[in-house]
Amino acid sequence: MNMTKLYSFIFSFLLFLPVVSEDKKILTNEHEVNFYTGVFDFSDDGKRAQLYGFEHQNESLFRETKIGRLSPVTGAFITADSATYFYTGIQAHYDYGKIDLTPSFTPGLYGEGDGKDLGHILEFKSELQATYNISENTSLGMSYNHVSNASFGDKNPGANSYAFNFLKKF
Repeated sequence: MNMTKLYSFIFSFLLFLPVVSEDKKILTNEHEVNFYTGVFDFSDDGKRAQLYGFEHQNESLFRETKIGRLSPVTGAFITADSATYFYTGIQAHYDYGKIDLTPSFTPGLYGEGDGKDLGHILEFKSELQATYNISENTSLGMSYNHVSNASFGDKNPGANSYAFNFLKKF
């Protein structure tokens, strides 16, 4: 067997060997859902309304950064006045034992319905959520958020809301 055939055989053999790397961490409970209810625009007596929402976060998409553990978040809410907001963005996660703090920024699309006119379809939600871990898979919390169009619209009244959260990992 000449050297060219030998090198070709070794190269082919190495090329088709399975690559062995460190064991992949198998994520259990990689999905987290957040059901919440609260008061939309609690600071405006005329347009205050009950709020119902849902969020989803995929734990397998997180990134550890210098400013914390970042991950995407997607969700929606509807108010008793039929205002809707569909959003997706990013959240940071800070673990303090049984207490977690989760700030987020989520651009989205707002539909006024019979609710408050926020001035534009494109709105931005900034939120801070604090949760207490009841168990490994369940948390209860409270959140505060502000929805604003960052002056993209002719008017920018904004809306301040608070909500009570129930989070479950599965």
